[in-house]
Formats: sequence, structure tokens, C-alpha cells
Amino acid sequence: MKEFKYTINGNKYEVAVGNVDDNIVELTVNGEQYTVELEKKEEVKEPVKVIPPKPAAATAAKTVTPQGEVNGEPVRSPLPGVVKDVLVNVGDKVEEGQTVVVLEAMKMANNLDAEKGGTVTAVLVVPGDSVMENTPLVVIG
Repeated sequence: MKEFKYTINGNKYEVAVGNVDDNIVELTVNGEQYTVELEKKEEVKEPVKVIPPKPAAATAAKTVTPQGEVNGEPVRSPLPGVVKDVLVNVGDKVEEGQTVVVLEAMKMANNLDAEKGGTVTAVLVVPGDSVMENTPLVVIG
């Protein structure tokens, strides 16, 4: 369960997000329970061709698209945000506690550190990528 505290027009709200099932979410707001139905996105009638942007030469060197299985423990995003900087490359040796990615979330820069020492086996993001909570960013083997 995720809990949030908001102040809207001077009124304080404590919101707890409970069970999420498809587009139905159970919320508790200031101790009162609600079941909320989210609007579903419209289905696309025609296939849409998406052409990913080509990374700049500097960021292309940092990025690895793993082929098959990548061994190691991923450093994951603790919250949604935008990758501001990737401080390691594939093959780099890192120590426990070393900053590997800088993530901007809620207008704050957050240093994401290696939870263990090892060798970087994959870099899965580039600066400018938007990521969700729990997204793997860098893999350390």
C-alpha cells in the first residue's frame, strides 16, 4: 500500500492507495474508503509505427540493449522520474554505494547508488528517458 500526503487549497489529505485491479483502484482518503474507476485509454484502431529517436553519439556508447539474459542485480528506479545522467558504462567496475545514475523526480535530483560492488553488465537507459517506479536502469554482476 502506498501512502501520500497532500495539501490542496490549504486542506490536508492523507491518501492510501490499496488494491489496483485493471482500472479499479481502492483508495483511503483521510480514513474514508473509496473505490475509484479510472478511465480506460481508447484503443488504437490503426497500427501506429513508432520510430525511436537515434541517441547522440555520446549516449550511444553508454547504452546496451541486452541480447538474451543479462546476469547481475539491477539498480532500479525507486520512483517515477527522468534520467538526468548515467555515470557508468558497460564493463566499469563499481563499488557498493557508488552513484551510477542521477534521476530527477519531483524537481529534485536523486543519486541512485550501487547496492553491491561488481562490474556493470548492462546500461538500460540514457539521459532523458522517463522511467516508472521499479524500472531496471543499470545491471551490476
